[in-house]
Amino acid sequence: MQSQRLGILALLAAACPWAGLLSAALVLGGCAAGGGPLGPDDASATEETDARKRARIRMELAVGYFEQGQTSVALEELRQVIAADPSFPDAFNLRGLIYMRMNDPRLAEDSFRRAVALNPRDANTLHNLGWLQCQQRRYDEAQRTFEQALASPVYGDRAKTLMAQGLCHARNGRAPEAERSLARAYELDAGNPVTAYNLAQLLFNRNDLERAQFIVRRLNNSELANAESLWLGMRIERRLGDRLAMSQLGDQLRRRYPQSREAGAAERGAFDE
Repeated sequence: MQSQRLGILALLAAACPWAGLLSAALVLGGCAAGGGPLGPDDASATEETDARKRARIRMELAVGYFEQGQTSVALEELRQVIAADPSFPDAFNLRGLIYMRMNDPRLAEDSFRRAVALNPRDANTLHNLGWLQCQQRRYDEAQRTFEQALASPVYGDRAKTLMAQGLCHARNGRAPEAERSLARAYELDAGNPVTAYNLAQLLFNRNDLERAQFIVRRLNNSELANAESLWLGMRIERRLGDRLAMSQLGDQLRRRYPQSREAGAAERGAFDE
């Protein structure tokens, strides 16, 4: 049986400076039980394989309920998953995400740590644990956990963890470190709007205007532009002295987001607030 990977959404609103985009993908890595043919007397191995198969079916149901926002039903499915196979790390990872959504950090951390104990090389769970630690302002612990995730040579979601690491550095007031992490994330995934916005904001803050302009223009020319990215674009163009570009962005902001805080700031000319 081959490994499976299931997509999970988790809120990033608490620490993301771009409050208009509230979510980013947190991938739940699945490791299926496997092995060669079983002999007729290998009853324990057969039982283990059957247990994992039953657990995986329940796990798929739990993921579906979680994505639909039915957390209590998802938790009940996970209870049955763990009863069938208490060595299934994915179940504890998903349970941690559910408790994060329920704003129960103690139970979330316990679940993530149990998942890591079962599979210490699972970078996805380490990412989730690091993000939880960051939300609790345990910044040094969070950075160590992110580095553990990034140390995995087979980790496929490095851009996601570098983005979270950068956001966590920014939340801790460490702008140079935040910029480095976000720049690495942007190199790997230039299409992520959270990374692009936050990197452009950091560049703008330290007056690296041409790089900030390049990144935010690319974002504002995409379908993922929002009031905050348009407003940042206006501020950058104003500082660079491009009145035409600034006016065009202002027109978009007022037309598309007339009730936004950013549109109000533009009307007041509050570019330095």
